[in-house]
Amino acid sequence: MSDQETMTAAYITRPGPADEIRIGRLPVPEPGPSEVLVKVRALAVNHVDTFVRSGAYRTCLPYPFVIGRDLVGTVTTAAPGFAPGDPVWCDSLGFDGRQGSFSEYAAVPADRLYHLPRGVDPENAVASLHTAATAYLGLFREAALRIGETVVVTGAGGGVGSATVQLAAAYGARVIATARPDDFDWCRRCGADEVVDYHDPDMYPEIAELAPDGVNVFWDNAGRYHLEQTIPLLALGGRMIIMAGLGATPVLPVGELYTRDASLRGFAISNATGAELTAAATAINHLLARGALVSRIGARLPLTEAARSHRLQEGAEPHRPRGRIVVLP
Repeated sequence: MSDQETMTAAYITRPGPADEIRIGRLPVPEPGPSEVLVKVRALAVNHVDTFVRSGAYRTCLPYPFVIGRDLVGTVTTAAPGFAPGDPVWCDSLGFDGRQGSFSEYAAVPADRLYHLPRGVDPENAVASLHTAATAYLGLFREAALRIGETVVVTGAGGGVGSATVQLAAAYGARVIATARPDDFDWCRRCGADEVVDYHDPDMYPEIAELAPDGVNVFWDNAGRYHLEQTIPLLALGGRMIIMAGLGATPVLPVGELYTRDASLRGFAISNATGAELTAAATAINHLLARGALVSRIGARLPLTEAARSHRLQEGAEPHRPRGRIVVLP
């Protein structure tokens, strides 16, 4: 494509609220020697997208900066390992100087681009990418999950929670999920062995009864970290995953932590290396190809409503949809 050709994109010219997002025409990117030009078919909105856009998560942003992290699309220009028309996906744009995905075309680093298994629905795939990669890194890189261990996933009805339940169950863990009652069936569909109402004031004693030998991995998706209640639930060598809650300042019961040889493991998917993301992609593609990785889609919006998609993600509009927000160019 010549550099005179343009495309529709959602972009910002400075960090700020969702209303900073503009829709306009930008040049179609010219892929560099290590990049592949992709025609975008489906996009998804993630919390990290809103953190980067707002400036809460500081990173290099080339302006005008195209927002977004994930995409599913088709290859436009031939490159080593990729042929025109190949269905592909990426889940690590829009960070560390890389332009984002919310546009009609994206130039994607070849080492961050993965083939999408044939026959996989693009919308289900794009809705699963970020959450499943997050779950993979947390469960296997950080928690070093072992078959047969007990995993507690709080807020299991959400995107990352659902993916964490699915990956842990697929690996042979026993999964205890917490959710609101109208998400119980969904959590069981994802593979949860037990589901507890997270509104129940006796939630922590219930978990203790369900895991009398202790919890090996505790994953809190709410980001509030009631450590005085959760750390005593951990088994010897238990691990607690920290990947949300930018403003959380919980009390840390140090004695309960060190006497269990337990650990708190914090991580952000944006810091993952290319090799770590490739390992996650291999697992994700395996599950997608088997139909064993699913997401609930709560809203489908056109690219022109990118600002609204961020407001919905942040809960700034009434009636936030249950499920993932998918954007279609």
